[in-house]
Amino acid sequence: MKFLLVYLTCLTSICAPVLAKEQPLQNKRILVTGGAGFLGSHLCERLLKQGHYVICLDDFSSGLPSNIKTCQENPRFQFIEHDITQPLDLEAPLDEIYNLACQASPPQYQKDPVQTLKTNVFGALFVLELAKKNQAKVFQASTSEVYGDPTQHPQKESYWGNVNPIGIRSCYDEGKRCAETLFFDYWRQYGVRIKVGRIFNTYGPRMRIDDGRVITNFIAQALNNKPITIYGKGDQTRSFCYVDDLLDAICLLMDSSDEVTGPINLGNPGEFTMLELADKVIALTKSSSPLIFEPLPLDDPKMRKPDLTLTQKTIQWAPKVSLEEGLKATVEAAIAH
Repeated sequence: MKFLLVYLTCLTSICAPVLAKEQPLQNKRILVTGGAGFLGSHLCERLLKQGHYVICLDDFSSGLPSNIKTCQENPRFQFIEHDITQPLDLEAPLDEIYNLACQASPPQYQKDPVQTLKTNVFGALFVLELAKKNQAKVFQASTSEVYGDPTQHPQKESYWGNVNPIGIRSCYDEGKRCAETLFFDYWRQYGVRIKVGRIFNTYGPRMRIDDGRVITNFIAQALNNKPITIYGKGDQTRSFCYVDDLLDAICLLMDSSDEVTGPINLGNPGEFTMLELADKVIALTKSSSPLIFEPLPLDDPKMRKPDLTLTQKTIQWAPKVSLEEGLKATVEAAIAH
């Protein structure tokens, strides 16, 4: 027995270094484009907490320096101010890339539609070239907007969409659709490891209060007791996903096997009308804001809800944060700001 114990002790001491060498490296070098934006800054923080080295790229067209203030205190964080529509080359090797660069608010991306289209198409092309050069895995933040004004409800990934290719929203919708095409062509032609997630409406702390999206519009108007603007009759629907839930999904997708390319839907299937959303915001803010009704914007989708069947099967993810809970955190952050 004594001999057996000695033998096992020696065997363990011999094998331990070998096992240690076989462990995968935990600290990755990761590029996040659009990293100073709402979603990108939250992602940068999470990746830093996981121990990775993060290179954040942003041109501050919608992102803010204050969003990454905490990140810049971390020695494993590097910021590069750069327009993603311009050629991009980094000397440092990269393990992963998250492509989040683009305006996501309809009023904002419609201000300069040509730039929006270039950001989507050229941005995708440049990050794919980087991924190809570095043999890096790359995530594309696609969008539920690829479904346009859907005739299928809820929307499955197999649905090809109902998009107006020459409408005022097409710079974003078609730009994202083209980006998906590029990702899958690079996967088929060059073997680039890709992950494509179609992100539905996402919200949370750090959204710009003036970005023109419905949740920030309602919160800003309610906090100032101004009339809350409802477009159309307010019966159009959206599904809202809290930022922490979305980040969980993105990270699970990125960590999935290389055979999992997507596209998969990333969003909360809870569906609410704009009138229901307004009521919840008014209740949370204790606002006296009345409702006013304006004409429905051109090409505005009437309904939006993700089918998560493939998502749950592929990455075993489902959102956890209720709309009430997420709105409370978002309102508190807006007040504090």
